[in-house]
Amino acid sequence: MAAAAAAEELAGRRGRGPEPGPGPGPGSPAGRAGGEGSPGGGRRVFSPAGEFREFSRRQLRDMERLFRQYDAGKDGFIDLMELKLMMEKLGAPQTHLGLKNMIKEVDEDLDSKLSFREFLLIFRKAAAGELQEDSGLHALARLSEIDVSTEGVKGAKSFFEAKVQAIHDASRFEEEIKAEQEEKKKQAEELKQRKAAFKELQSTFKQ
Repeated sequence: MAAAAAAEELAGRRGRGPEPGPGPGPGSPAGRAGGEGSPGGGRRVFSPAGEFREFSRRQLRDMERLFRQYDAGKDGFIDLMELKLMMEKLGAPQTHLGLKNMIKEVDEDLDSKLSFREFLLIFRKAAAGELQEDSGLHALARLSEIDVSTEGVKGAKSFFEAKVQAIHDASRFEEEIKAEQEEKKKQAEELKQRKAAFKELQSTFKQ
């Protein structure tokens, strides 16, 4: 009887499928709402640094900070009312239709709100010179105080030029990571030296 019950329990588990594993952390826009659908029905975690290589780590951090600032509901999206407040704060208020058109221009999943990835698309388009100067999205990018013109792909007049620029930006991104690693290594070495000096001082007092 016990063996039959165990077999029945095992069959039930197989029918239910695997237990769900831990999902992306809720601490960032990418973790909360950055998953993209896949043909198999699963979701992949959105990596801003991996997909938006034309921007530096500092620029991406600034964009995430701005997104968090106006994501009043803390749900990983900027909806119509939050965008309305954002544009008013930036000094470029928009009409209801203007706001809807702003979202529509980068709303790839057609949910009528901006995910963090769609928010980054605004700055990609601004850097590539693809936004109309009188558009709300152009005003948002211009007034946000995030400079995308000096390090972005603005001025790339062909796909080839844009590709070369992207390779250059990827190289710079790797250099930034290397510099951060070197700085951490240097700090660790200094800490080690201070600890050694402190121990030596202690041994001197004990004598």
